[in-house]
Parts: sequence; structure tokens; C-alpha cells
Amino acid sequence: MFTYLKRLISNSELNLISYAEYIEAVLYHPVLGYYMKSKQKIGSQGDFITTSNISDIYGRIIAKWFANVCKENNLEPIFCEIGAGNGRFAHAFLQEWENSIKTPLKYIIVESSPYHLNLQNELLKPAYIVTQVTKLDELEPFEGMVFSNELFDAMPVHVIEQENNQLYEVMVGMKNESLYEEKVPLINPAIYTFLEESDLVLKEKQRIEVPLLMEGMVQDISRVLKRGLVLTADYGYTKEDWKHPSRIMGSLRGYYQHQMIHDVLEHPGEMDITTHIHFDWLIQKGQQAELLFYSKLRQDEFLLKAGILKELESHYDPNPFSEVSKRNRAIRSLIMPSGMSSFFHIVIQQKGINGNLFLK
Repeated sequence: MFTYLKRLISNSELNLISYAEYIEAVLYHPVLGYYMKSKQKIGSQGDFITTSNISDIYGRIIAKWFANVCKENNLEPIFCEIGAGNGRFAHAFLQEWENSIKTPLKYIIVESSPYHLNLQNELLKPAYIVTQVTKLDELEPFEGMVFSNELFDAMPVHVIEQENNQLYEVMVGMKNESLYEEKVPLINPAIYTFLEESDLVLKEKQRIEVPLLMEGMVQDISRVLKRGLVLTADYGYTKEDWKHPSRIMGSLRGYYQHQMIHDVLEHPGEMDITTHIHFDWLIQKGQQAELLFYSKLRQDEFLLKAGILKELESHYDPNPFSEVSKRNRAIRSLIMPSGMSSFFHIVIQQKGINGNLFLK
């Protein structure tokens, strides 16, 4: 990866690349990128964990909720998951659909990583019929739901900083085989547009990530969705959150063997890189692309409204290792205020439907 980065940087105009270019290279290079390599990334042997890998209850609850949404809104049962990782969420969803819903379903996975495509095939096939594509534009427009879990937080971002009443873009260079940061005056007009649309004014020495690629992804989702819902599960901040003093250095960070790494120039190609997403801009760009905002809920709030408490087994089992006990603990871990779900939000956007999405 260092050889590739050295060539990429030396071929650039200023011998510097943006953080967006750096993240694109170290995460998504077809051979050398972190997400593209044949290496375990999720779970105890990887670098991070996701909600769907704690328990199958997450996928099962969303399957039941989606079935009710389809019924109440006369919606085609087509479910499209972008970035399905190891396939655990899809497996839980499809298992629940087969066991309790039992109506026809089309499940689509959009996945660019060959490694994850193979993991999905091993887990899902031949038991379940799943359509796999590598890009959204391979799909014909459909009605149903587009779902993503921690998609936008892994997209490449630019990094800017305010210093002496001037905005700079933080760039990446290489010297003596070491990567370093260098600030150059900000000239990218798209970043100025983002700041204006987001109503963000940086304080002195404040650093923030700018997700220019988010707009294109939102437009791609809208183009492929004729009618239905977009459900985005991710962590992020509102524009008011970004103003808090604790956000002064932004949110860009890495995860390497379950350790948070503040310097994302470490371990290039071997480490996950992530940022908190800009919820207000996601909602705003959705509105402009005909994806109308329905609600933004903490993930635990969403799961409660979607009926997770109905899944708790009513009887007590003294055996802590029984399936009932493990299932009940998983449910509680998803809804407790201190649990993982409290760090995530669910943004729901709709296109062409206006019905109530939660049963009373």
C-alpha cells in the first residue's frame, strides 16, 4: 500500500492528496484496500463490531417491521441492502421472513467487496435466493426499501480546518516513507457550498469532515427507488452537535484490532476508517432528491417502536447459556440506554407513500 500511496502522491499536482483521495485508496483500492482484502474485519477476530453481529434479533425485527410496512402501504416486498458485510443481517432477516412471514420476497445486496460477496454466498446460499450486484446502477428501478447499516460513515471525506480566520484543507503527503498532514488554503467550491448549505461556521482551530460523496449516493438511491422507504442506520451529529466544544477536532478516526486510532495515517490498508455523518445534510440532500424525511430516531427508540419488546421471552430460564437467556440478553443490550444502540440513529425517508410506518 505504501508503494501505491507514494506513486499516487508523487503524481499529484502539489505532491499532496486530499483526505478523500487517501481514504478512497486505503479502504477501496480493488486489491490493496482494507474493505476489499480477504481479511476478517467484523467480530472478535476483526477490527470492529456492528449491531447485526451482536445478535440475529436486529435483522429479525426489521424483517417483521418491513412486512408490516408493506402490508399497510401496499408496497412491493423488495428489500435492498447496501454494504451487507459478512451477511449476518441478511441471514437473520431472511430466516425470519421464511419462518414467520412466508410471503414472496426479493432480497438484493449491493456489495463491492469480493471478500464480503464470498462470505455472503457461504452464509446465504443455497438456502436463500439473493440477488447480488456490485453497484446500485446495475439495478432496474424498483419499489420497496433501501437499507444500509454504517454505510455513510465509511465513505471518503475531505478534512478542513479554520486557522487565523482562514479555511484550509488538510492534505496528505509522504516524506521518507512516512505520511504526514499539510494544510493548504481551501479552494474547493463544493466544500464552500457544503458549509453554506449546512449552516456551519467553524471556530478557530476547529476541524471537520466534509462528505461530498454523500450527495451522489443519496441521488443514486433515489434514482433506483421508484416508491418506498430508505432506512439509514448510522452514527453522526446534527449541525448543532457539531458546534459543541468536544467536536473541535472532528470525528475522523480508525479502528484497528478493536482499538480506536486517532491518527488515520497509521496502518494504511490494514485499518478501518470512519467518521460521524452529517445528519442534517443527509436529510436535506434526500429532500432535494424526492426522499422525504419521515423521522430520525435513536436506534433503541426505533427498535422499541418496531416491537422489539414483543420478542422478549416471558418465562425465566435459570440457565444463562440457554437460547432463551441469550436472546433476552441480546434484546436488552439493544434497548438499554447504555447499550450500543444509543450511539446509533435511524433516519427514515420515504418516496411516494404517506402512511403510518409504526403500528399503534
